[in-house]
Amino acid sequence: MAAGKNYICRQYENKGWISRDADKDVHYAIELAKQDILKAFSQEAEKQNLSLLTPEGTINRKELGKLLFSKPELLEKQEQIVYPYIIKITKDFIKENQNKDLIINATLLFKTPELLNLCDKVIYVKAPLLKRIIRARKRDHLPYKQIFKRFYSQRNLLKNYRKTGANITIVKN
Repeated sequence: MAAGKNYICRQYENKGWISRDADKDVHYAIELAKQDILKAFSQEAEKQNLSLLTPEGTINRKELGKLLFSKPELLEKQEQIVYPYIIKITKDFIKENQNKDLIINATLLFKTPELLNLCDKVIYVKAPLLKRIIRARKRDHLPYKQIFKRFYSQRNLLKNYRKTGANITIVKN
């Protein structure tokens, strides 16, 4: 989170690559899976006094994020609901852009081996913690406690990518 993945993707786009932002795909997938998400998490959200729907009837991602990052098992449950949609969306993108240079902007690609195996290389973007905190606060307007919970949940990313045997290049930003 807030390491500079979007910046690195823009650098590749400037060289003619086509990028896919998995965060945006997640937002779309969450809406596609809205009923399953509500069924899975409404009871727990009520206990925490969180509203999973916006007044417009879409998933309130900030409230959902508060809920999911409060308990690791809830985050895993949500991933099981949403990842099949993300896999399909990403595979469709790859198919539509065959024989082109592609980059998938995704923090947790290692959690979808089916997609990771389609990649020639993983670019791991690393940035100093203080810089990441400032970026996250400015961009997402989240309380520090929530930012730290998200950072904590992503603390072993590089280790997890190394476990996959992926070809990794580390870029400092």
